[in-house]
Amino acid sequence: MKLQMHHPRQGLLPVLAPTLTVLLLMLAILPLSTGFLLQPGISVQVPESPFLLAPQRNFEVVSIISPPGASLYFQNESISATELRKRLAAFKGSRKTLIVKADRNAPYGLVVEAMNEAISQGISVVLASDPSSTP
Repeated sequence: MKLQMHHPRQGLLPVLAPTLTVLLLMLAILPLSTGFLLQPGISVQVPESPFLLAPQRNFEVVSIISPPGASLYFQNESISATELRKRLAAFKGSRKTLIVKADRNAPYGLVVEAMNEAISQGISVVLASDPSSTP
């Protein structure tokens, strides 16, 4: 028995059928997809809330780390509360925002102390939290 090394030619059908299928699918999908692209979307009116914040443009961040060794970090330096008061005094007169970011187990007294220092100098305060660290 002699085996053939190649298949005999079958004409244009194996090439023409997939090409024609792709062209027909493109002609069917193109008019349908443009309708989805031209839709303007849904207009949503957000209700007024005192808790919505505008994007903060001119801000500084104070990080408070939990014990052991609970401390304040401001501009990548560990500082005390009195040092924070001095550094925040440098921002007095400019419209600044202080973002207080504290760990879950950070001492609440230290958070309040940092907030009070900023508020006493006329700097607005935003508390930041990490949603992945909540129980």
